[in-house]
Amino acid sequence: MHSIQEIFTQLHTPKKVVITTHQKPDGDAMGSSLGLYHFLIQLGHTVQVISPTNWASFLNWMPAAKLVLDYDRQTATADAAIDTADWIFCLDFNILSRTKRMEEKLSASNAKRILIDHHQEPQVDKFAYGVSDTGKSSTCEMVYDFIIDSGNDDLINEAVAECLYAGVMTDTGSFRFPSTTASVHRMIAHLKDKGLSHSKIHENLFDNFLENRFRFIGNVLLNRMEVFYEYNTALIAIPQQDLIKFNIVTGDTESLVNYPLSIKGIKLAAIIIDRGEERKSSFRSKDGFDVNTFARKYFNGGGHFNAAGGQNKEPLEEVVAKFITAMKENKDQLSNYQF
Repeated sequence: MHSIQEIFTQLHTPKKVVITTHQKPDGDAMGSSLGLYHFLIQLGHTVQVISPTNWASFLNWMPAAKLVLDYDRQTATADAAIDTADWIFCLDFNILSRTKRMEEKLSASNAKRILIDHHQEPQVDKFAYGVSDTGKSSTCEMVYDFIIDSGNDDLINEAVAECLYAGVMTDTGSFRFPSTTASVHRMIAHLKDKGLSHSKIHENLFDNFLENRFRFIGNVLLNRMEVFYEYNTALIAIPQQDLIKFNIVTGDTESLVNYPLSIKGIKLAAIIIDRGEERKSSFRSKDGFDVNTFARKYFNGGGHFNAAGGQNKEPLEEVVAKFITAMKENKDQLSNYQF
């Protein structure tokens, strides 16, 4: 994989571009994709953003979100865009399998694949150019760096600023996670100088849920959360019938894993959700516990040091049992905090 800086001189030559991200894109994935979209179209490129799956409705406020293709539902149109692409930007993921059904099409494409990502252990042989930096707060911060480093600060307009702010803000937990470096605050200050109105973005992301989600959260915290004080760990296991009962849709479980992490003394918080075809897990940690390694070792996943995820095909009960076994195997790292 060559340095992404090598394409800077080509940015002013119009190309056919596809931008894609991981399945079930979050604020950083969608924000970085659309932020890059609004930057590239100003340079004369023909750009199509493709999501491997659907996404949370609270992201639909983003400028041009209505133009994003859902690969699951618009496969033929998306395939046609990939077939004619000169460049394919791969954002917020570093292993092609995270694009679900798109993986085969992306692998077979003759386009130059370009990586912008901040996760560990990238599949570097799959990308012609790219940048992978685990020290960055978010892919949106990296897209911002890409724009600035390529000498195109003047192309950061309102649409670019709004999309990039949304991703940085959500991936840093509203600027409270350790990944919130001084450079993040300088970036936000720059976007504010450009005219960014941040309050409406917070409202769009956090004040747009239906009543059923809050009743669902109440049920989860009351009936589905278990705290293992001996291991400084909390687990939420959600059966599929809860998703059906409360009419839970994509995005409604976003950030739910952070609730138990706010309990005093908890070092590891986990949520395992039975989504029918598979069991999806999310892990969050603090006080030095590495959930990236934990997710890779036990749950076919990975991510960041303090935030990771995984997936399993076994029934929910078996995945929960696997988690408890894994937790006990890591007792020496988890049990050094006194409540």
